[in-house]
Amino acid sequence: MANFKERWNIKSNWQLFVIILVFAITGSSAAYLSKPILLTFGISKDSVSAWEYYPLYILLIFPIYQVLLVAYGFIFGQFTFFWAFEKKMLKSCGLGFLLPKKENPK
Repeated sequence: MANFKERWNIKSNWQLFVIILVFAITGSSAAYLSKPILLTFGISKDSVSAWEYYPLYILLIFPIYQVLLVAYGFIFGQFTFFWAFEKKMLKSCGLGFLLPKKENPK
């Protein structure tokens, strides 16, 4: 745990606990919310093959997870940490173009 605290610049064990809790809640929520969204589009395990359903399910989890991570981070008072984490994750996935550019002061 000390490695996480050092790498993520976390000050206390309580903050580490909250961050791990947010990751857990976000993952569970994203997986839970993906199924009803697929059903809204008429996609279910019964209507399409498993070869189509599960890739769509996993692809849908990704954007839902990104939004929920920042939202839950805000709710739990760790917005700054999760916003920085989110920007880093989007850049590493090649989606850095989605982020606003920093303006250089003159």
